[in-house]
Amino acid sequence: MAKVNIKPLADRVLIEPLQAETKTASGIIIPDNAKEKPQKGNVVAVGPGTKDEKITVKVGDTVLYGKYAGTELKLDGTDYLMMRESDILAII
Repeated sequence: MAKVNIKPLADRVLIEPLQAETKTASGIIIPDNAKEKPQKGNVVAVGPGTKDEKITVKVGDTVLYGKYAGTELKLDGTDYLMMRESDILAII
């Protein structure tokens, strides 16, 4: 995980999505146009939270999030997602 020079504000979290699966469990290769958007990623940076809500995720956590959650960013050739902590479904 590379050091990122972004500090999210309030309850926002910066996530680096994990790569989509390229093979099924039985070994069938999935073509690019049939791959689903990943719903799992690693937390790269977190904001300080709000006065009412403290942040529960921390840098390095692997999380599950909604399929269409967050705003896509591209920084130094790497794709990231910026989303509110409430868009995160679970820490795994």
